[in-house]
Amino acid sequence: MTNPADFLHSDFPAARSCGLRAAGPDRFLNRELSWLAFNWRVLEEVDNPNVPLLERLRFLSISATNLDEFYSVRVAGLRELARAGSITPGIDGRSTTEQLEMIDTEARDLMAKQQAILAKLRVELAAQNIHILKAAQATKDRTYLQQLFLSDVFPVVSPLAIDPAHPFPFIPNAGFALALQLERKSDKRRLRALVPVPQQVNRFVRLPGDGYRYLPLEDLILMQLEQLFPGYKLKSHCVFSVLRDSDLEVEDEAEDLVREFEVALKRRRRGEVIRLKISTQAPKALRAAIMAEFSVTETEVIEVNGMLGLPDLKELVIEDRSNLLWPSFTPRIPERVSDHEGDLFAAIRQKDMLLQHPYETFDMVVRFLQQAAHDPNVLAIKQTLYRTSKRSPIVEALCEAAEDGKSVTALVELKARFDEAANIRQSRRLERAGAHVVYGFMNLKTHAKISTVVRREGDRLVTYTHYGTGNYHPITARVYTDVSLFTCDAALGRDATKVFNYLSGYAQPKTLENIAISPLSLQSTLLERIKAEASNAKDGKPAAIWAKMNSLIDADVIDALYAAGQAGVKISLIVRGICGLRPGVEGLSENIRVKSVIGRFLEHSRIVCFANGYGLPSPSARVYISSADWMDRNLHRRVETLVEIKNATAKAQIVSQIMAANLADVAQSWVMQPDGSYTRATWPKGSFAFNCHRFFMENPSLSGRGSAGASDVPKLTHTDDPQISPKA
Repeated sequence: MTNPADFLHSDFPAARSCGLRAAGPDRFLNRELSWLAFNWRVLEEVDNPNVPLLERLRFLSISATNLDEFYSVRVAGLRELARAGSITPGIDGRSTTEQLEMIDTEARDLMAKQQAILAKLRVELAAQNIHILKAAQATKDRTYLQQLFLSDVFPVVSPLAIDPAHPFPFIPNAGFALALQLERKSDKRRLRALVPVPQQVNRFVRLPGDGYRYLPLEDLILMQLEQLFPGYKLKSHCVFSVLRDSDLEVEDEAEDLVREFEVALKRRRRGEVIRLKISTQAPKALRAAIMAEFSVTETEVIEVNGMLGLPDLKELVIEDRSNLLWPSFTPRIPERVSDHEGDLFAAIRQKDMLLQHPYETFDMVVRFLQQAAHDPNVLAIKQTLYRTSKRSPIVEALCEAAEDGKSVTALVELKARFDEAANIRQSRRLERAGAHVVYGFMNLKTHAKISTVVRREGDRLVTYTHYGTGNYHPITARVYTDVSLFTCDAALGRDATKVFNYLSGYAQPKTLENIAISPLSLQSTLLERIKAEASNAKDGKPAAIWAKMNSLIDADVIDALYAAGQAGVKISLIVRGICGLRPGVEGLSENIRVKSVIGRFLEHSRIVCFANGYGLPSPSARVYISSADWMDRNLHRRVETLVEIKNATAKAQIVSQIMAANLADVAQSWVMQPDGSYTRATWPKGSFAFNCHRFFMENPSLSGRGSAGASDVPKLTHTDDPQISPKA
């Protein structure tokens, strides 16, 4: 294997003079445009020839899903501010109206690009005998389709006439419908109607025969209109979909939080329409009637020349076409756990264990709780739940433990966006099993990822603790990269217990030994560590910061990074999504570089490393994992954790494996420019492009190694700051 260290670069690119005012708002990049830039990077993967064809189709679905959520939350919020007359600008100085105008322009370009890329993909799919047909291409299958329609679609479809006796029906959030102009054959009488496309059946119907032929459900409905409107013929039609305001409003003084959220979820379903997508060439009368019904203006209407409902393309990622998918990968079971015959408590007692998911199986987190549920020596379990799967094995284990008489406390976050309904169901289930369920704070989301298990061992009680950077969700854990720390360190156990007491009893912890939490101390801890690096640089000591996160937008943290960079601290940031910091600007951020990694797995772990006067990597560096991105909401309006890693092996794993490999990645990296744009990282023609995901798939984590030891596990050690130079 080629040594990945060959692709580490130590020199920072020349800073650019951008005419920015160091104290002005233009030192920040706009949050919303930065998010759209991220979704452009996701969409670019659909055109990446190094990505298998069906995975490219999946990326297209993801980009469409991302954009829908962006509109239903962020754009909806900005429009509400604009209607309320808000004059408070964003941190970049732009007004709400200016931001909405820029979003509209950029998003329309993005949606047009999605359709153009889909047209190219259809050609490539057809070459692989995978066809997305139109109604005219499926006439030879008419008999089969009629039978399928009558058996699988007709019972759940609801044709709706539109006239004074039949008012315009409610179309739910993300609802998708056909609008029809019909004519009765007997007397030429006109009828306007709607047919909502049912969400209870697959969007794409597979046709019989060789290969893979699919017909969109709306085309099937159009082919079978005679079954829905006998005696009528179709004169014209269009397809449309709506997005509604999906943010929740909950009364601050709600006495029953669960009941209040159940009501709020119903309000979300009926929220105000903030975007109407409609097919081009829609009949003017139908278009006007639909716009009037939803009270939308032209600026809120998107005409689509192509397919609506692109998120549904994920249905066409065919699992049995493995040659068009990523090569199969089975997450590893840590060798140390195998050495102890699956006994996680014994493996953790040996020493702290830090696992990186999905490369090490998330099943270890599930097994940790399942083992606790079955262990007669376990007395108590405490668990935060932000997002979980529908049939969560973690909730199953907690219920089993409670039913067995163990003390179980579950902190269920009802405000986990788009998972509120699922979390309500889980909380009811836990309560029925006898667990103590709490919901944290009315005005703060609990986003921290913590489990504690109290176990009787001889004449003492030992607390085993899990701190994570990602959700307790076995499904997303297959594709999200996160880290899990398992420890029986007494101080980390005490800290976790204090956080649970804070969540259940509102009592602020006076002291925490190895962690910081928001909204109390996380931001101040970060600022202190950044300031300490600046002081080291001024004193001539090695000074560097490596950090990895999903989003960086907090103004105080960005300004602290600017100040540290100006003092001489070399700062390398891996920010997957939103970044409000401008890197590489002369007089502002010469010593700061930012990259984004977009690839097979979704980068989700939050890590920060401080040189601490010794350089990076170094055993003396200060290393943290966190549940928090560096955003105002995470630092001030959520309960989050920042956990210092002190175990030497786990620290080496983070610095010399995880961070070094991410910084060295070329194959999946985008380098951020001072203006907020991104360019793909480049490498010499014919040379090997290091891919950090492949590296992690091939090499076990240092702290998960068993009796064989960790000496043969590659570490990316070097003395200079690794990064990719942007294209000239």
